[in-house]
Amino acid sequence: MDEEQLNRLRDRLNEIHRWPSVFMFKFILPSDEVRITELKLIFGESAEFKERLSAKGNYTSITVREMMLDADSIFDRYRKASTIKGIISL
Repeated sequence: MDEEQLNRLRDRLNEIHRWPSVFMFKFILPSDEVRITELKLIFGESAEFKERLSAKGNYTSITVREMMLDADSIFDRYRKASTIKGIISL
């Protein structure tokens, strides 16, 4: 995502949210405990996680709810998550 797109998204998030605000993240990744743990370590201790296995159990959908201070905090979480092999951010 280029800087212009990030600025538009930041502006949109600032229109929708009053900071600090609880933000919901959604990810899909291979059902591998190492990768799931890696994702969980990106978020703070107060984050809430919900996991759901795919029908065949090959993938896990993870919803994370965490109090965010600003839009840049959200971008930081997504950047860190993007380093996990096979992850899809929604």
